[in-house]
Amino acid sequence: MTQQKNTLKRGLSIRHIRFMALGSAIGTGLFYGSADAIRMAGPSVLLAYIIGGLVAYIIMRALGEMSVNNPSASSFSRYANDYLGPWAGYLTGWTYCFEILIVGIADVTAFGVYMGVWFPEVPHWIWVLSVVFIIGAINLMSVKTFGEVEFWFSFFKIATITLMIIAGFGMIIWGIGNGGQPTGISNLWTHGGFFAHGLVGMLLSLQMVMFAYGGIEIIGITAGEAENPEKSIPKAINSVPWRILVFYVATLFVIMAIYPWNQVGTHGSPFVLTFQHLGIAAAASILNFVVITASLSAINSDIFGVGRMLHGLAEQGQAPAIFRKVSSRGAPAVTVVVMMAALLIAVLLNYLMPEKVFLVIASLATFATVWVWIMILLSQIASRIKMGKEAAKSLKFALPGGIVLSSVAVLFLVFIIALIGYFPDTRLSLYAGAVWVVVLMLGYPLTRRNNKSTKP
Repeated sequence: MTQQKNTLKRGLSIRHIRFMALGSAIGTGLFYGSADAIRMAGPSVLLAYIIGGLVAYIIMRALGEMSVNNPSASSFSRYANDYLGPWAGYLTGWTYCFEILIVGIADVTAFGVYMGVWFPEVPHWIWVLSVVFIIGAINLMSVKTFGEVEFWFSFFKIATITLMIIAGFGMIIWGIGNGGQPTGISNLWTHGGFFAHGLVGMLLSLQMVMFAYGGIEIIGITAGEAENPEKSIPKAINSVPWRILVFYVATLFVIMAIYPWNQVGTHGSPFVLTFQHLGIAAAASILNFVVITASLSAINSDIFGVGRMLHGLAEQGQAPAIFRKVSSRGAPAVTVVVMMAALLIAVLLNYLMPEKVFLVIASLATFATVWVWIMILLSQIASRIKMGKEAAKSLKFALPGGIVLSSVAVLFLVFIIALIGYFPDTRLSLYAGAVWVVVLMLGYPLTRRNNKSTKP
């Protein structure tokens, strides 16, 4: 009876899962992080996004292989727990919660800033307080309601970006919005060449690029609530990474074709400039609407992701048992409320921080994201070794290339962590990440002791 009472309900369709992953990955990294990446690499940032997208796809296929093979597991920390050991599951789950909480700090604060553009007389904290309670309430409803709301948040954002891409190609090819004079794509090589800062510049931009792809791993948390995980997870994973890749590459291609890359980010948002160049006077308001829906989508996913991960950790005995409780609607109510409270505290801390700390927050989130991705890949490698070659042949959604491809992706992600340490401005986040890992490892024996004492 207790097992049934604390079980998450299945209510997420393929449509919900696809848009959840798209909504998680298409946000701050595209709207703002892309300007920094462009400055580092020039037009060759397009190649960096393609490379990053391919690695993200490998990670998603590795995660999909384990999700379809064991759909009853409610989170990817469970895979680390089963294939690498309890310490790995504990480390992966809590680091993911740490990652999403940091991202949530930025997202809820950003929402207040965006609303301040339209309502400058209203204090930001009122908007922040409102959004935490509203999105928290949505997450306390059924998972189907959550999925539907997330679908529409993501839909508006993606529709606007799609329209910008189409209109941008209209200007590039036919001169629409530019007095009938096609802009062409010569801006991609006439301001210092395609590799404006050399191959090194392109490689250095990969840190910001991988930050942009952060969030797609949320698919690995939806397996426990997907209506038909054996069909929905493969379909979502096969389509989402490629769609994200197209959105990032096509969007930045349009922006850098219309504008000289060395002017991007120097006179305002590249998205605002692109809309204005298309002859749309209300460019600022349109962009503000998009970033508001982007932040709502992100906050929605943040609360969902941490709530489900904490529920999974509690089921593994690596978080307080109260986090296992599920409401009559099938939502992990306690974990959602805890995340809401944490976001309120985070907002207060965020107001006390100087603006330069946001770069450290972004790089710290990148470190945590990459760490979680490495653990996902190592879990897939360990699962293949554990099951043997014969059993691997019967996998329903196997990662092509298996262990070899996963190992290549692990090496790439280790390189990204080295890049975080390379830049003086982001090196602090690497130290903070190392301290976080050490603190978790020191706390692990206490978790094991509590588990033993709570066992019947």
